[in-house]
Amino acid sequence: MKNEGDKIILKCDKNKSGQVWVETIVYTLIALSLIGLFVTFAKPKIEEIQDKSIVEQSTDILEEVNGVIISMIQGGSGNQRVIEMGIKKGIFKIDGTKNQLSFEIEGKYTYTEPGDGGTPGPYIQVGNLLASTQKRGKVSTVTLLSNYSNIYDIKYKESEESKSITRAPVPYKLVISNQGESGGIPIINFDLQ
Repeated sequence: MKNEGDKIILKCDKNKSGQVWVETIVYTLIALSLIGLFVTFAKPKIEEIQDKSIVEQSTDILEEVNGVIISMIQGGSGNQRVIEMGIKKGIFKIDGTKNQLSFEIEGKYTYTEPGDGGTPGPYIQVGNLLASTQKRGKVSTVTLLSNYSNIYDIKYKESEESKSITRAPVPYKLVISNQGESGGIPIINFDLQ
């Protein structure tokens, strides 16, 4: 009888041990499912917050460039400044033909009211900048613009060309110089070091 009783006790221990393993696996699967659901719902919001931060940093960069231009005009011809500019996302454009500087950032964040049917919304004044948003599906393209038409003659490498600067692991060194006037309009030249 003792032997049979020992077998029964062993069977109970094996059943309890198996039950513990099954419960552990079930609880682990439930935890992983909850984590997956959280990531599914939280990830888009986190990306939107990151994109908002990038748009705000881009606004700050354009405002800083504008401040440097103003101080160089006050300093006179030949004045030059170097700005370190980190681009985490988007494209910084120097447009010599239109005398504009702009940032275009694609992401989840809608900065201004977008236009209808995937068209860009109207430009609105944000500080010294103009801002517009174009929405295509879940992706928004935010455009920040510093328009210097009839104020400054913007050039890249002393010519009327355009230059697009994209994301890079290290900051760019943007050289901005006051090259005098032409027809009463200051010439501001941009270059990369």
